[in-house]
Amino acid sequence: MSTQLNQSTQLPILYSFRRCPYAMRARLGLLLGQQSVQLREIILKHKPQPMLDASPKGTVPVLILANGQVIDESLDIMLWSLSQSDPNNLLLAGSAKQELAQALIATNDQQFKPWLDKYKYADRHPEHDEQYYRQQGETFIAQLEALLGKHDNLLSEHASIADFAIFPFIRQFAHVDRDWFFQANYPQVQRWLTGHINSEVFTQAMKKYLQWLDDPSPITFGAS
Repeated sequence: MSTQLNQSTQLPILYSFRRCPYAMRARLGLLLGQQSVQLREIILKHKPQPMLDASPKGTVPVLILANGQVIDESLDIMLWSLSQSDPNNLLLAGSAKQELAQALIATNDQQFKPWLDKYKYADRHPEHDEQYYRQQGETFIAQLEALLGKHDNLLSEHASIADFAIFPFIRQFAHVDRDWFFQANYPQVQRWLTGHINSEVFTQAMKKYLQWLDDPSPITFGAS
């Protein structure tokens, strides 16, 4: 939910770019953890100086807490938010599946994402063609397909941090060639992805906002 907030400066500040899957992950984490932030929507071609001052690496998301602490990794933002409030036990507290969730997210970030980038921008990587990069990415898709053949979500019937941390990247993979993806032999991944894309929390996470540099009016994003 978004509203104007008179005391918005007391909230954490989130620099975000709507279409970036890492920023999607952070926004999902904040919503799921019932946290409110002051949202500053940017475009990557015009990075605001306050964001660069807080996080010189210049990538989104960047979360600046009220005490000045900067969290500039999407998974860390999710973990921070859910450490404040985790009503659906997305962190799998007390479960042996915590390590499985961490391992899946690490595979997504460290192995799948580089192939996804080359698949999406195959013209920038002419050493192989688009189909080659897609096939490399399919290794992870097939792993998810096997997991989703056992239950509705990756680790159980209920979604966990692994589902919410990973599906924005599978969405990006699917959108490179939607016709191919939705006729490929991954029916469980297609079902799972479609369900998360159509969910209320993702709809809320993907709401469009004016760019902060165009309109610096404070916007509250997150828990109502």
